[in-house]
Amino acid sequence: MKLHSLYSFFLKSTALLFSGAVLLPLSSCQSVTYAENRVQVWLTKGDESVKLQQQKPIVFTNQPNDLQNIEIDDSQRFQNVDGFGYTLTGGSVEVLNRLTSSKRKALLQELFGKDENSISISYLRLSIGASDLDGEVFSYNDLPQGQTDPTLSKFSLTRDKDLIAMLKEILTINPKIKIIAAPWSPPVWMKDNGKSIGGSLKPEFYDTYANYFVKYIQGMQKEGITIDAITPQNEPLHPGNNPSLLMVSDQQRDFIKQSLGPIFKSNNIKTKIVVYDHNCNKPEYAINILNDPEAAQYINGSAFHLYEGDISALSTVHNAHPDKNLYFTEQWTGSKGTFNEDLNWHAKNVIIGSMRNWSKIALEWNLANDTQFKPHTPGGCTECKGAITVSDRENFTRNVGYYIIAHASKFVPANSQRISSTQTEHLSTVAFRTPESKTVLIVQNYSNNTENFNIKFKNKTAPVNITANSVATYIF
Repeated sequence: MKLHSLYSFFLKSTALLFSGAVLLPLSSCQSVTYAENRVQVWLTKGDESVKLQQQKPIVFTNQPNDLQNIEIDDSQRFQNVDGFGYTLTGGSVEVLNRLTSSKRKALLQELFGKDENSISISYLRLSIGASDLDGEVFSYNDLPQGQTDPTLSKFSLTRDKDLIAMLKEILTINPKIKIIAAPWSPPVWMKDNGKSIGGSLKPEFYDTYANYFVKYIQGMQKEGITIDAITPQNEPLHPGNNPSLLMVSDQQRDFIKQSLGPIFKSNNIKTKIVVYDHNCNKPEYAINILNDPEAAQYINGSAFHLYEGDISALSTVHNAHPDKNLYFTEQWTGSKGTFNEDLNWHAKNVIIGSMRNWSKIALEWNLANDTQFKPHTPGGCTECKGAITVSDRENFTRNVGYYIIAHASKFVPANSQRISSTQTEHLSTVAFRTPESKTVLIVQNYSNNTENFNIKFKNKTAPVNITANSVATYIF
């Protein structure tokens, strides 16, 4: 089709589409009635001129054209999706609680609700004890130097009281939200160096530490908070953070098969055990553990970050152990990054890339912090930018991480299933079938030019254009 003919086609289609049509408000989503042959379009541009705004709908036609195709095939089905979201750090809770009560409640509704003005976050990650984005280091069983507590008689979740209170608020908004949790460090008296930074778990405390997880899961359950999954250690090959722990693959394997798995079983703990929780450059870490049948019987899957390596590492693990699940649990946006670079890299790798490589979740790192990228521990991340920046009691800013997740979370609810979608040289894509039988296509244009293409589905085509360095979600 010649350019002028294509332009005429768009004008005619638009005129037909909007003759007598009622335009939807830009903030609407779940309330949309998806008319036959009509495709809803939501767009974010890298230049920040458009941020998660609804565009004019497009329509499927039977008229042929010469555009490149993105073909969707819902007969080819892959993994089910558990959700999209962030880590709710202690620091996130601290700064969100600085907002006035009405502002905080409205923001939590926007983040976790299912109404037309919400982005419908469906999955959270927690730290077991402090992460490096808490104001200070703590565990649930801190003791004076030289003391130990093998029976965990002094275990307490008191330090998480504000986090627990906010989780209860969130659960009133979305009772079905799923949670994965990870420790940054055990109590220091369990470690061979007696410090919050680095060191390894002493084998003599394997059983004690396994019971520490049990007490955490049971304690949260008493508060009405279900922990769906845990990983034994956040970033086990990064012992320089504060807090942190070195836990090599053989150590994690032995901890699981000797202590964590059997003790979960004997206590009737249904929480999933997910291994690794670190970068894509070491898929052999997870494979080594999963190759051990004694350990593997207790393991649901493995988790990854992408500060090193390639997102295809998830498929490497999937191909080695297709019976085990994959989870993408963390990627941060930084104070020195640009909106354009972060939007497009994360959309391509974290959202589209993780989903195309079998992940059940895609999580960005920190939900919220302040204008100085605080709180954080001494030695913790000083550049990690939250999805939300809280500036004072009345004001907050939605950052790039908000839009990265929202392009999926708002439209792809839990229990959706990934289906087949093709890609082109400049367009990265992933598609889903939702429980409501809607089809959702996320497209990211990494080029510096507008890309024209067809969404091709069931022998019909919808001609589309997506501007340079932009992300769009299409729902039909």
